[in-house]
Amino acid sequence: MNATTAGATAPDQGRIVLLTTSHRVAPGLLSWPAWQALRTADRVLCADAAHPQLPYLREAGIRVDEAAPTAQELVAACAGGRTAVVVATGEGDPALTDGLARLAGTGRVAMPDLELLPASYDLPGARLLDLVQVMDRIRLECPWSSQRTHKGLAKYAIEEAYELVEAIEDGDRDELREELGDVLLQVVFHARIAEDDPDAPFSVDDVAGTIVDKLVHRHPHVFGDESADTPEEVREHWLRTKAVEKQRTSVTEGVPLGQPGLALAAKLHSRVRTADLDVPLPSGEGVGYQLLALAARAESEGTDPEAALRAAARAYRDAIRAVEG
Repeated sequence: MNATTAGATAPDQGRIVLLTTSHRVAPGLLSWPAWQALRTADRVLCADAAHPQLPYLREAGIRVDEAAPTAQELVAACAGGRTAVVVATGEGDPALTDGLARLAGTGRVAMPDLELLPASYDLPGARLLDLVQVMDRIRLECPWSSQRTHKGLAKYAIEEAYELVEAIEDGDRDELREELGDVLLQVVFHARIAEDDPDAPFSVDDVAGTIVDKLVHRHPHVFGDESADTPEEVREHWLRTKAVEKQRTSVTEGVPLGQPGLALAAKLHSRVRTADLDVPLPSGEGVGYQLLALAARAESEGTDPEAALRAAARAYRDAIRAVEG
């Protein structure tokens, strides 16, 4: 951005570079244009003595003045064609930029060129670092959060999962984003609690590393030499790899009995069908056996019985509300 057009134009008024950096990127990992601007500047300034970039800049031989100049002082520092680089705090310096804009707006000051130069950018997933840092502080400083345990939080994980499913079924994008965040919080919270375990601690990085390794291993058609052109072939790869990993002695291993009844029945039937076992459904009187048969039939037809029942229940709810007026 060239600010000389807002005020008087003078070729010897120099250049101001506002250098912005992301705190989510390791200090010192700056772009090549940023390093060029820093090395060729007549003066480099930073108002924050604790700015994470300062030690790395000084180690690289960049002289940085710890100063917070006003807009007028900064313009004066650029007189004679000099270049001043301001290492901004956070993601910018609104007070300084507003001051420069007001100064240029008077039309009475010959303004230097003004350039906003991003020195580093957030990578995808960078805000997850913020979540980890916030969770760490809450765990240390919040009287409630500091006392939570895995068992004490278990019920919230179930509640948040159900709320996420409801948001998906409602098709509400804003609600979906919020509920995904609530589920993510549960993961980060449990991982932070795990760090405090005296016998077998692990961190959120260990959690992420475990799932990354699992995903890579179970997708040889993506990260390895195998090929899969259809969803069915992908599923075969997944099941085959999972079977080798788990080394289960029964198809029922790993099926949580605490899940909703219809989902449990469908999962057991899916395991039996996938393993090509001949296990007839138990016969008996009562609604439980009838529901088991319905769940098995739904699973065989590719229908999630839990989702189907929820959809029917929602229709029933709407009918009730219609009658209520």
